[in-house]
Amino acid sequence: MPRVGAVSYFNTLPLVWGMLHGPERERVSLSFSVPSKCADEIEGGAIDIGLVPVAEIARQKLQMLPGVGISCRGAVRSILLVSRVPWRRVRTLAADSGSRTSVELAHVILRERFGVDVETTALAPDLKRMLSTCDAALLIGDAALHVSPDELTYEWLDLGQEWFTLTGLPMVFAAWAGKPGLAVHDLETITRGSYEFGASRIDEIVAAEHAARGISKELAQRYLREHIRFELGAEEAKGLEAFLELARGKGLTCDHA
Repeated sequence: MPRVGAVSYFNTLPLVWGMLHGPERERVSLSFSVPSKCADEIEGGAIDIGLVPVAEIARQKLQMLPGVGISCRGAVRSILLVSRVPWRRVRTLAADSGSRTSVELAHVILRERFGVDVETTALAPDLKRMLSTCDAALLIGDAALHVSPDELTYEWLDLGQEWFTLTGLPMVFAAWAGKPGLAVHDLETITRGSYEFGASRIDEIVAAEHAARGISKELAQRYLREHIRFELGAEEAKGLEAFLELARGKGLTCDHA
């Protein structure tokens, strides 16, 4: 029985719903953590596959499972970059260290659009504290969904939209991956089956989870149906390669299954 590391964010639930409530629950040993810890658990051998940030897939030279993951094509809503100073004056960034891909993306957007390189400090996702410490703050996952960006008194960017404006391509944030030598066919039937189970039950997922996560039903529906994309096809592969190319200054490369 493969040991599978899933991510605790709301946006991953369609991918793991079958492992939680469907036929795939009898086929895996499932655990939850934040994306960066999933990557560490792969590296340390605690799990066999995980939903891993693509920056970590590249760094560890992991083997990606094809088919499904976390991506967007335009505004993603759950990755917000907020600044208390004009963008070209940003020098320090407070970031939740939960997703290394989102931190890399923030660096890419700030460099490519505004010509600035920033120093990053890991802080808990408390916007007020982050901005009292640094020029800008990066909120990801459920923490970003708890913020109403249009009500902020600061400048803000949706990094999914910024990436699409920059490249015209989808942005891939995470995918199922493990160390080279995976039984790809068998594992893909599990990850694909779990997603197909969840994709047909979005209303059920929203009803079961939105209140406990502090997200309105309307936002939860719109987020899973309009903002997050789960199918990884040819355009997503192009977007992933473009991201890794722009981030290659830190030595990122990627091996595909």
